[in-house]
Amino acid sequence: MSPKQIAKIAKALADETRLNIYESIAATDELNCGDICAVQVVGHATVSHHLRILTEAALVDSRRQGQFVFYRALRDTLEDFSKALADLGKVSTASQV
Repeated sequence: MSPKQIAKIAKALADETRLNIYESIAATDELNCGDICAVQVVGHATVSHHLRILTEAALVDSRRQGQFVFYRALRDTLEDFSKALADLGKVSTASQV
């Protein structure tokens, strides 16, 4: 994973609202935007904004079914992110020895 991608994911998850949205999506197979709005205390436009950032960070994916857009968590991205962070820790620890 590139440093740019690590930073993009970190920035996406650093926002508490986005983190809550991601957790809501990851807890299910998929959620539509209306369901996410019902769980969150923010409006549709705000949820859409946060979903765009999560999508750009490759943390969620969407599919359209009629008038609804369903979102699902891309768990592989989060696993790769975790591994990349662990590797960063190994590099900094090794350089201190």
